[in-house]
Amino acid sequence: MMVGSTWAALGLSLTCISAFSLISPAWFQTPSFSFGVLTYCPWPQGDSWNQSCGTFRSLDDIPDFAWKVSAVLLLGGWLLLAFNAILLLAWALAPTALCPRKGSGQTVGAEVAAAATTAVGLLVFPVCLASPFAREVCGASSVYRSGQCQLGWGYVTAILNAVLAGLLPMIRWPRMTKVQGKTVFFSSDTDKIILMPEMSK
Repeated sequence: MMVGSTWAALGLSLTCISAFSLISPAWFQTPSFSFGVLTYCPWPQGDSWNQSCGTFRSLDDIPDFAWKVSAVLLLGGWLLLAFNAILLLAWALAPTALCPRKGSGQTVGAEVAAAATTAVGLLVFPVCLASPFAREVCGASSVYRSGQCQLGWGYVTAILNAVLAGLLPMIRWPRMTKVQGKTVFFSSDTDKIILMPEMSK
């Protein structure tokens, strides 16, 4: 129960951090403007407290095709993380008799897919620096060159979150070994060891 709750808490934490970075406008920024995947914020020079932020409400509002692709991938990665977290939470709260194999590694596939989708979205996003919108903000920016813009905390947070989401499946992956002619399954998130007799060949 305790181990399942721990994985559920980690999954929920990653989901919340991912959502926070996704709605953050601070992916690339200048002294008077910043933008992220879904939001942007201009403010008067030297008065960062007086921001007037806007949101791209649909894919049609996003000013570049690569930007749209990145937004879809990052949103997809977040949805997979959210689905995984809800599933882990359900298994942590469900009675053992009702769900005897809860938390035994069934969500590893969703975690891997979420991490991979998010990583691809993060790699695609800097392509939008060649868009007219980014050039107007960042000056002489181009693909993977930010010009006068600096990397913001929102992008860094998203990268760290993707790394953590990619490491969790490796930690939780069930391990298997052989002991005295029997197959022994070990799982880092269960307190059970399942012994199975070796099949004769």
